[in-house]
Amino acid sequence: MNRNDLKERKPIRIQCFTEYDVLKKVILCQPQYMTIRDVINETQKHFKNEGIHIEKALEQHETFVKTLRANDIEVFLLPYHRKFPEQVFTRDIGFTLGETIFVADMASNIRNGEEDILKQWLEDEGISYYNIIGHQIEGGDVLIDKDTVYIGLSNRTNREAVEHVRNLIGKQMEVVEIDFQEKFLHLDCVFNIISPNLALYYPKALRKEDIALLQKRYELIEVTDEEQFTLGTNVLSIGNKKIISLPVNTHVNEQLRSHGYEVIEVDITEIIKSGGSFRCCTLPIERKQHHS
Repeated sequence: MNRNDLKERKPIRIQCFTEYDVLKKVILCQPQYMTIRDVINETQKHFKNEGIHIEKALEQHETFVKTLRANDIEVFLLPYHRKFPEQVFTRDIGFTLGETIFVADMASNIRNGEEDILKQWLEDEGISYYNIIGHQIEGGDVLIDKDTVYIGLSNRTNREAVEHVRNLIGKQMEVVEIDFQEKFLHLDCVFNIISPNLALYYPKALRKEDIALLQKRYELIEVTDEEQFTLGTNVLSIGNKKIISLPVNTHVNEQLRSHGYEVIEVDITEIIKSGGSFRCCTLPIERKQHHS
């Protein structure tokens, strides 16, 4: 890198106030060492004997990265390590709320240490962050919609962590807890916000009172049992009414199109064998705010 590069290099802006504003910058990690070593979720249990075809997973991930870049999204790839088979799911190691990146405290032993790689990258880029230590929380359980943050209580995110986040951001944002069925890995596998008034959800995983609460704010598109298994809720909104979704989830895609969305179909079925889809594989650090 020459001096001019250094001069031109602007600090990376951190800003995420929704799940659906135009995505500008995002962190991913290639599934180089992806394997179902210790079964840590229901989907993995199903594919334990079949296993994961690494070359195929890498090809699919590469197509996903190219799709993001083709939509003017800057993609940062974290270094991968053999000891971390779940690194492709960058969403869980941190989350961006407003103008702050929070680094998570990973619940499962096999994922402990992944957050250090994120911290190293943030430090190298000169980005400050808040490290939540001692209270377990993962980014897949955290969704933001302007001044509301929804946090799922799961076997990866505990109530103490929710209180921790509430104490930090409670003056700017309301933190809403959603207690869902724990056999589903993260909140974003059963609920996902795609616009100020539209969300995807899997009703069987949520409590009636939480559904009633969400219905006050969103029109809810229901995901079927079959498409729940292929993580129909776990789409990625990249803004401008564009959503990245799996080709196999035809019902979800049809519903989204009928609501005026452009659905960009990318096949990452090899990666979802490990229990996560597009939202799980991405850690947004900048979404462009629309000032209404």
